[in-house]
Amino acid sequence: MKPLSSATRKIVCQHVWKIFGPNPEKLLNRISADATRADVLQQTGHVVAVRDVSFAVQPGKTFVVMGLSGSGKSTLLRCLPRLIEPTHGQVLIDDEDVAAMDEPTLRALRRHKVSMVFQHFGLFPHRQIIDNVAFGLEVQGVGKKERYARAHEVLALVNLKGWDKHYPAQLSGGMQQRVGLARALAVDPEILLFDEPFSALDPLIRREMQDELLALQAKMQKTLVFITHDFAEAIKLGDEIAIMKDGEFVQVGVAEEVVLRPANDYVAEFTKDVPRTKVLTARAVMQPIRDGIAGNHAVSVTIKLDALLPLLAETDAAFPVVDEADNLVGCVDRTSVMIALAGGEG
Repeated sequence: MKPLSSATRKIVCQHVWKIFGPNPEKLLNRISADATRADVLQQTGHVVAVRDVSFAVQPGKTFVVMGLSGSGKSTLLRCLPRLIEPTHGQVLIDDEDVAAMDEPTLRALRRHKVSMVFQHFGLFPHRQIIDNVAFGLEVQGVGKKERYARAHEVLALVNLKGWDKHYPAQLSGGMQQRVGLARALAVDPEILLFDEPFSALDPLIRREMQDELLALQAKMQKTLVFITHDFAEAIKLGDEIAIMKDGEFVQVGVAEEVVLRPANDYVAEFTKDVPRTKVLTARAVMQPIRDGIAGNHAVSVTIKLDALLPLLAETDAAFPVVDEADNLVGCVDRTSVMIALAGGEG
């Protein structure tokens, strides 16, 4: 298989499969394109957890995989650093084939370049917070003074300054998840893998953690792969979103594309209750440039509809839309916005 290599891609997955069962490799070429996961299980006793998945993630971007329980999203995530061995396919990190790595190289990848944040925290209950956070550095052989200094830095970063001498049981669920995030950040990884990290938290704490992650990402610009079953969380965090069902990607795109143009009824079901004013931008609903708009107040392609609506309420005129370089790229008016909000395409 020819690698899909590019300097603009931090992670590349090509045709990744994971089949659980006694003879997964032999089964691979016998699965027909129209055979469902249930068909394969009934006929062969094998479970197709991940089915021919391909995607790429640019450096500093957040790629969200969203799906219901059993869709294969957590299995896919674990295939990236080979915590689970893919049955077939290729995973490239910085153009290096993870499947071809020997054990020392793979350990180095997991210790230095890639960190994971889990749903159930995975903290050591008998160790203080400072030692939980510094654990990855301890495994690397970093001296106590240096690893504690780094642990204090990341504890402050996740708003847990002063909690270093406490134990996990003394912290709330949200605080424990901050410890898990701090532990992942302590080794200064280039890639962070999140496996439904906020799903066990109360709704208010969950939103706070989402906001904190967005703020941290704005500073750190790490490459993130984030797993969730919550579509609202996916559109809030993701630069790009993949919707997964029965081991396959059924749609991949930015939030606006997925909300405006769902690929099928399955995706549409997730998008129907989404507050479109908070997702869609002028770019998604703008019309071709028309005469008579040059003198009007211009708006950015990135302005969200919830900020645009008050402007449109005051006039029947169309607003010019300009891109990041201040080039005129279209126009937007009340009609195009109302069509988008009603469920049609702008």
